[in-house]
Amino acid sequence: MMKKPIVKIALAASLTFSAFGTQAVLAKPAETVKNQPYKVFDQKIVNQINVDNIYNNIDYLAKVPRVAGTEAEHDAVQFIKNTFKSYGYDAEVQEFTFTGYTPPSTTALSVEGFTENLNPSSFTYTVSGDVTGEIALAGLGKKEELAGVDLTGKIALIKRGEISFGEKVLNAAAAGAAGVIIYNNADGALNGTLGGANDKYVPAVALTKAEGEALAAYAQGQPVNASLKVEGAKIEERKSHNVIATKKPTNKKKATNDVIVVGSHHDSVELAPGANDDASGTAMTLELARVLKDVPTDTEIRFITFGAEELGLIGSTYYVDNLPQSDLNRIIANFNLDMVGSKDAGDLVMNTIDGQPNLVTELAQASSQRLNGVPTPYAEGGRSDHVPFGEAGIPAALFIHEPTEPWYHTPEDTIDKISKEKLQDVAEIVGTAVYDRARFDHMGPKPKKVKKAKNKELYYNENVK
Repeated sequence: MMKKPIVKIALAASLTFSAFGTQAVLAKPAETVKNQPYKVFDQKIVNQINVDNIYNNIDYLAKVPRVAGTEAEHDAVQFIKNTFKSYGYDAEVQEFTFTGYTPPSTTALSVEGFTENLNPSSFTYTVSGDVTGEIALAGLGKKEELAGVDLTGKIALIKRGEISFGEKVLNAAAAGAAGVIIYNNADGALNGTLGGANDKYVPAVALTKAEGEALAAYAQGQPVNASLKVEGAKIEERKSHNVIATKKPTNKKKATNDVIVVGSHHDSVELAPGANDDASGTAMTLELARVLKDVPTDTEIRFITFGAEELGLIGSTYYVDNLPQSDLNRIIANFNLDMVGSKDAGDLVMNTIDGQPNLVTELAQASSQRLNGVPTPYAEGGRSDHVPFGEAGIPAALFIHEPTEPWYHTPEDTIDKISKEKLQDVAEIVGTAVYDRARFDHMGPKPKKVKKAKNKELYYNENVK
């Protein structure tokens, strides 16, 4: 097979910052990983990967949006389970509940005497309400800015930045605000989340930077009344599922006690078919499960697709939190596949929660060095299902192309945007990296595990993963 490297040597210079503003690193492959030339053992995996399987499964999954807790997501779960079973796995479906959110049917904002157009959007988890009150300029909405400020019955106008959207709304509500308007601090639409349900929220809407600055200038130095309406928003308990397929070691007598987890999320956001985000990762997880099913290994491999990732990594958090400590201690690596096939995205990078190398990055850098002649870079980043594993002390990394495609979280995230070449490249890198550690003659000690404190910012991000 002709190799077509996706990651170029020039990437060391061109990929200065990841999508999270963190410097990417072209680190040397770890010395603990045995570097062997391509075709010593990689061919056992590479020759079995069928990129058409991945592409066709993406096509099937991306017919409609797969929002967590909906019938469409349930259908995707059944498809994934049945596909695992067709490969010879006993697929387990793990149910969990979460607080679901229905976005508003109506979001409106009118300002007395203001003649410029306003096109407000909603925040995920904002509450419904119909309020009228005077606009109050509230800076960034930080507690210290609002200390001693009486916003009773007013609508707080707040600029994005420094603290989360949810904190801004709670701080304004605590000062008495009846509603909140948050405007962007950069060009473009503001598509945000308040991070979770909270009965202390008041109705909140978002404006663009231009709209917010114009409104702030208009309300400066004079009383201005506004009406803010959010209708149809609903918060309720819903169900989602993780799907788990386990490959046991080939020879029990020679088996280690180690476990490798290969995973992705199968849900998408409202209105987005989610071909790349993340039918691509889900379909690749399925294909790697097929390829590795009958390959001799001394390590257990778990293939998992998670639900409700888009709502704050709920499925993967539930999975990790509900494993006994003895089982957590066995997991030595988590390979997380999220957005791995868009032709409109940048180059492949691995993100770890602290920006430091670990067993996953070391294995993948060694495999990409063998396959493509250059190691895949790593950087710091969260907002995907590797985070709960990383915080539990498990070596984990997100495989993603950066910068992300312009179709991210939009109705345009469709099958025609998918690159088979990128799918093939990532599947080869991850598949051979997993096999490198799971095969009987693998080299290298067990990784060191260090638990890390939970960081909410790793779970939520308004615009990019």
